[in-house]
Amino acid sequence: MARAALKWSAADLARQAAIGYATVARFESGQPVQPDSISQMRSALERGGIEFIAPGAVIRDGKSSSGAGVRLRG
Repeated sequence: MARAALKWSAADLARQAAIGYATVARFESGQPVQPDSISQMRSALERGGIEFIAPGAVIRDGKSSSGAGVRLRG
């Protein structure tokens, strides 16, 4: 979802996060990856304009999110 919102390919995310394409592919298929790689992907997505939303976070007009999610800032 986050990658799609930015219109990035898996290769784009790998490049922006300075990790291997195979790492992105493993993560997206639900396989385990190193915590540092997850952190690098998250940081890259945030630099690209993605905001991660925690469950119960106030998102607008005092309303809370019903679950975790992402949105594109701006």
